[in-house]
Amino acid sequence: MSETTTIRVLINQAPHDLSVGATLADAVQHAGIQPPFAAAVNLQFVPRTHYAKHSLNDNDHIELISPITGG
Repeated sequence: MSETTTIRVLINQAPHDLSVGATLADAVQHAGIQPPFAAAVNLQFVPRTHYAKHSLNDNDHIELISPITGG
């Protein structure tokens, strides 16, 4: 029986494979998004100070949202 070494997550509705044990910080780096932005995992906001501690699971839905300026 082989052990799975990757998980599949959705980042802004696009599938991405990350290593087992990946954190939200890893997903942000993988996505290449630049600040400012907010992040949510499975519709729950995650503060920036928790990105490195927030472990991801297979099939998590990650939203990285940049602010829209204008009037």
